[in-house]
Parts: sequence; structure tokens; C-alpha cells
Amino acid sequence: MSVQARDISVRLGRKQVLEGMAFTALPGEITCIIGPNGSGKTTLLRAMTGDVPYRGQVLLNGQDITTLPPWALAAMRGVLPQASTLAFPFTVSEVVQIGQQRGVSAAHEDRCHAALSRVDLAHYADRAYQELSGGEQQRVQLARVLAQIWQPVAQGQPRWLFLDEPVSALDIAHQLQVMQIAADFAAQGGGVIAVMHDLNLTAMFAHRIALLSEGRCLAFGAPDEVMRDDTLSRAYGCPLRVGQTPPPGIPFLLPHLAAVAAQ
Repeated sequence: MSVQARDISVRLGRKQVLEGMAFTALPGEITCIIGPNGSGKTTLLRAMTGDVPYRGQVLLNGQDITTLPPWALAAMRGVLPQASTLAFPFTVSEVVQIGQQRGVSAAHEDRCHAALSRVDLAHYADRAYQELSGGEQQRVQLARVLAQIWQPVAQGQPRWLFLDEPVSALDIAHQLQVMQIAADFAAQGGGVIAVMHDLNLTAMFAHRIALLSEGRCLAFGAPDEVMRDDTLSRAYGCPLRVGQTPPPGIPFLLPHLAAVAAQ
């Protein structure tokens, strides 16, 4: 069981956004997609969830996603987009329950509270979604996705979280919280595929990394295989040094120490 991208290519208008993209994400792991702006990260994730037209093949637990009805896909994977806009005045709990309207999660009335508790927003259940900050809305949307596929394994098959920049609007404490949620989901047998910009958090939590550059996969493998000076510098177009501290007098933060302190 896995998620496989096989020779994925995407053209949007006149622009070739992705070309020949291929990698496999495994259950029990977090697979992070990194790369500079415009490298095709979000487009790749959207192709793998069937949200943009593509050439090639995407297999979800061995099944071509184009052959699966929407209800079957919804039971197997939850998708957190980069941004979500709601035109109607929903409460926080109503937004979370959107992911439970049909299918295997619909009968679990306590799931909404549990999902909001997981993202530290249970006390916001009756608040208007539009009144929340951007970071709070992002966490509500994550709760919605979690409520949809609460159990990481169902009927012997792994379920999948597809996360597009899940920590982009969050402070460091909530960044660590969200990444730990993803890690726990993977540790229980599910799989996570996440588009990430923060390279430190990626190094901390990823089991595998796909490094994109100009619509192609420049490197794929474990963090210590991908996050190398020459590879990252080539992808991002600027000199980067892995594991090198700044000159004296320049403060810097180590998120993995913050994670240890939180525990």
C-alpha cells in the first residue's frame, strides 16, 4: 500500500509546470515536498489529489484515482489546501463537520469535538469561522480533515493526509503541534504527504523528501540524502549550508529544541 506518482506532467495554459514527476510515498511515513516558489509543489499535490488535469498515473493504495468515485476517495484520504474561503457564516464546528456529512465518519457525533481538541480549538466550537485569525482558520481546516479520516488505518488499508503548507500561517508552537499531529498519524499506520517551505521542520519530521526545481524532481530520499549543500543551493539558487551556525552575534532558533522543551 502506498501513494505512487508515475510520470506526472502538468501543463497550465502555455506553461509546462511539471514534467515526468515520479516518487512513492509509504504509510507510516511523512513525505515532504520542498522547493523554491514556482517549482511545482502545490501543482504536484493537486495532481495527486485529482484537482488539476495531468498526464501520467496516480495510484492510491494500488488503485488509479481516476477510477475511484468521490465517496471512495473521501474515505481514503483527506486534503488540506493551501487556502480555504467560505462565503457563508458557518461556525467552527459546522466547518469541521463538513468532512463528516457522508461516509464512514458521519455516525461519530463526538468526532468534531475530538478533532478540535486535537488542534487546541475545542473552546472555539461555537465561534464564527470568519472571526478567527488566519492561523486559527488553518487549524480549523486541519480539524475538518482529521474528522474526515480520524482513524489512520481503516479496513486494513492506510489512509492519507495531503497537506499543502499546513504551518504557513502558524506561530512556532502551533507549527510544532501540527507537525506532531502529522507524525502521530503516520506512526499509527497512516501516510502523510506535505508541501513544506520550512526546511528545518522538514528535516525534523520528514522520513522522505522530494526536492523540486523547475517542475522536475531534483532529488528524492531521506533527509540526509536530499538536504545537502550543493543540492539545496542548486534548487534554491543561493548558497546554502546545512548544519552551519551563523557568525557570532546573530541569534538563531533550533525548533527541535523547542519540541524537546514542550515535551
